[in-house]
Amino acid sequence: MTAPSKSSAPKSSASKTSAGPTPTDKPAAAISRFPVPRIEDLPEDVRARILAVQEKSGFVPNVFLTLAHRPDEFRAFFAYHDALMDKPGALTKAEREMIVVATSSANQCQYCVVAHGAILRIRAKDPLIADQVAINYRKADITPRQTAMLDFAMKVSARAHEVGEGDIDALKAHGFEAEDVWDIAAISAFFGLSNRMANVTNMRPNAEFYSMGRAL
Repeated sequence: MTAPSKSSAPKSSASKTSAGPTPTDKPAAAISRFPVPRIEDLPEDVRARILAVQEKSGFVPNVFLTLAHRPDEFRAFFAYHDALMDKPGALTKAEREMIVVATSSANQCQYCVVAHGAILRIRAKDPLIADQVAINYRKADITPRQTAMLDFAMKVSARAHEVGEGDIDALKAHGFEAEDVWDIAAISAFFGLSNRMANVTNMRPNAEFYSMGRAL
């Protein structure tokens, strides 16, 4: 996951001075149902990655802490994530996040919809787009090209065994090249893994994500 900048991340409510508990206060939910390691106990490279994200965004997204339970898988996950989401190409960074939000919504992944919805709002400079894409991308304020992109991404996510030449031709009709098709498929497939692990671990979105990018 690309870390949001401090300027886009609101201050956590946890830092505010409180006069004491109120009737609506709830205990903080665990961020994972599996053990969450302490940052200081992690291998140097994993710890450095997490601290760099914290420095950039002002908080540590819970996905980093949850996956740090298995450092080798943490390294592999973020290496593939970065290769897909940070690379140059015909797909914009906002379009890559659209794929994540749409497919994560279909997979009922609370963490990825909330976290990547925040990043999509920032990437697209649009406070409305993430909610539109998450609820029903076919009615979102996006281009026909982006709708075709999401149609294909959703098919890969749910019915990859049905993908055929007609699907590729439909994308090419909107100007996508073969490498773009690979990118769309790979992002959809990768976040299928991410969605499933987030649901199994009961990964909780950070509170900071909910309000990010809504006042652009």
